[in-house]
Amino acid sequence: MSAPAYTDHLPGRTVTLHGEEFLYCSGTSYLGMACNEDFQRLVLEGMRRYGTNYSSSRRSNLRLQVYGQVEEQLAHISGAEAALTMSSGFLMGQTLVQVLRERGRFMYAPCAHPALWLSNAAATEANAEISFTDWSKQVLEEVGASEEESFVIVCNALDPLQAVGYSFDWVAHLPAHKKVTLVVDDSHGFGVTGTEGAGIYPELRKYKNVELVVISSFGKALGVPAGFILASKEVVELVKASPYFGGASPAIPAYLYAYLQAGEVIAEARQRLQQNIHTFLEHLEQPEQLFSYILNYPVFSTRYESIAEHLHQRHILISNFRYPTAESAPIIRVILNSLHTADDLQQLSEAVNQFSPKFVIN
Repeated sequence: MSAPAYTDHLPGRTVTLHGEEFLYCSGTSYLGMACNEDFQRLVLEGMRRYGTNYSSSRRSNLRLQVYGQVEEQLAHISGAEAALTMSSGFLMGQTLVQVLRERGRFMYAPCAHPALWLSNAAATEANAEISFTDWSKQVLEEVGASEEESFVIVCNALDPLQAVGYSFDWVAHLPAHKKVTLVVDDSHGFGVTGTEGAGIYPELRKYKNVELVVISSFGKALGVPAGFILASKEVVELVKASPYFGGASPAIPAYLYAYLQAGEVIAEARQRLQQNIHTFLEHLEQPEQLFSYILNYPVFSTRYESIAEHLHQRHILISNFRYPTAESAPIIRVILNSLHTADDLQQLSEAVNQFSPKFVIN
């Protein structure tokens, strides 16, 4: 693995390193919003209205309407009863688990994000080497056999590191007579997956035997520095009542304003991303042999560590780092975004097709 590269600007479709331009196929800005000029103009428009920050409490006697407007929009597109925003996905996660801590025994899926860890013990479960399928079977057995009546089950909507999709059919088999809260982190799906980017909530709301809470970063596909939950009105009101919510400064309102105005911009970016995914796969000679990937999703994970250096020599920078700790195995991924052009995808696919596997990550 090569040493980290440093740059003095935000990468978009390309990044400049040591005076040389590289095609950038990494990061989580799937829709390219952070570098989208139309979206940037809307953010500036929002800043002229709301300033650069709003460091008050949402319990203040003067309140900005934009927060409620965005939350109504999020609830509408997902079909949730209610939604709530905070200044980051991490803060939203920690606030949520603190609010739910008395709701029952917490059970964590492999790769559950630290934002949702209630205690250090969660790290053991989240870092367990078990497949999501095997874990879900284990959960069904444990919940069914346990004398405990209440559980909080925490998992991701998908695996963005290994590019593996998850089936949630198992949720239907959780015992209805027990109180189960299902917390699903959709940070890497919302804005990209689901109908019109609504993520996983519409798929999971059919399960009436669980209390569903979907949490997500707003900053990945959509480029908004914030986090949010989609849940029942009861859960949202519980979070609103917590000191973590009242004591924290809210999301920067200018970005939320931009999101409300950016419906067409986001839809166009999502359409371009889907076209880029289709074009890339169309040009690859052996996609299934090189990559693990999810249908209509822009992340292509590989076991071949040497592909990173192969592409780097051809001025293409992909995701290549150890995660979640410095001792973890490298995560090697080609990640597309909506800013990539047809020529970019041609360059990338030709370089990938020239690759001969030499080293497989254990």
